[in-house]
Amino acid sequence: MSENTTPAADPSDVPEHHFAQLTDGEIFAAHEGGKIETHSRRPLETVRDLSIAYTPGVARVCEAIQEEPERAREYTWAGKNVAIISDGTAVLGLGDIGARASLPVMEGKAQLFGRFAGLNAIPIVLDTTDVDELVRTIKAMSPSFGAINLEDISAPRCFEVERRLIEELDIPVMHDDQHGTAIVITAALRNACHLLDRSFKDLKVVISGAGAAGVACAKMLIHAGVREVIMLDSRGIIHPERTPLTKIKEEMARITNPHGITGGVAEALDGADTFIGLSRGHVGEADIQRMADKPILFSLANPDPEISPELAYKYGSVVATGRSDLPNQINNVLAFPGIFHGALAAGAKEITPAMKLAASRAIANVAADELDIDHIVPSPLDARVAPAVSAAVRAAALATR
Repeated sequence: MSENTTPAADPSDVPEHHFAQLTDGEIFAAHEGGKIETHSRRPLETVRDLSIAYTPGVARVCEAIQEEPERAREYTWAGKNVAIISDGTAVLGLGDIGARASLPVMEGKAQLFGRFAGLNAIPIVLDTTDVDELVRTIKAMSPSFGAINLEDISAPRCFEVERRLIEELDIPVMHDDQHGTAIVITAALRNACHLLDRSFKDLKVVISGAGAAGVACAKMLIHAGVREVIMLDSRGIIHPERTPLTKIKEEMARITNPHGITGGVAEALDGADTFIGLSRGHVGEADIQRMADKPILFSLANPDPEISPELAYKYGSVVATGRSDLPNQINNVLAFPGIFHGALAAGAKEITPAMKLAASRAIANVAADELDIDHIVPSPLDARVAPAVSAAVRAAALATR
């Protein structure tokens, strides 16, 4: 793939269908035989074709790569090939359903890579939940790929798997459940502040959920300039004096909650102007009434948001959910195709915080021309997004070389 390659920008003419309109027959028919397949990019019609594609011609290419391993990006599909790897332990809203049952989701994600970024993507589900075995297996298969998209691996193991792979591999690795969500949330929140003429850095943000997405979201918002972030898990506000805390929650206790607030949802929301739900919890009307006037409410649990849509629209100035049947859907597809495309185009060895922040700004900018309370992020089918994100990520990667 050349450095100037950009994702396919097909018109966004795919009709949208709400979940309520789908039938089992339609769904299962669309999955029969799987949703993806591989195709040859070169003809195999003659003996000469066969001699070039396979033996003896292929030996010349093998020898060239042996001498200069980096040429694999040029002469194999690795340069534009992403591995989508899951152990099936945190799949959508289904939870730990196992590797085999998670495969339809990974196939779907491979479709999205092709549709929005023109990248090959191969779904791989691993029948193990052991961190060491996951890292060892993924590392062993990495020569076939230009990047690794970790998917639906439960916390806290996902943090360790991602960290070790980033350290041990020289190709981009990203756990999309963490960073894709955080990138789109940051873009949406930036645009909400612009729309409401509020200061992004002065927000008091409460994040409900300290799993993969919640942790990444808190870190990214702080990196982007928000100075007060409070995190909640099932036991209440995370703070340094609370015990016991996992290693990752100890880290979050150090970098969030600057005023040392303790308690639960009510105490966290007192005076807050932004709520971000990344859990399966429930926030009632009395809790919302403790917030600042006209708060920003992002209730992203699926299918049932932490704050019911009726309450959210009653009290919120800007409302976002994870649902496709409501405005302002926070959808990872806005982020990951362009991020991986940009990283591969730049020949990046990792996806840095600067690249993620660049992606977030690009997503926000695409929506800026049509900004209103029902349009703080682009549609998931907006063909402008992936090329814009790719260009921004590539530029950020090249700027740090």
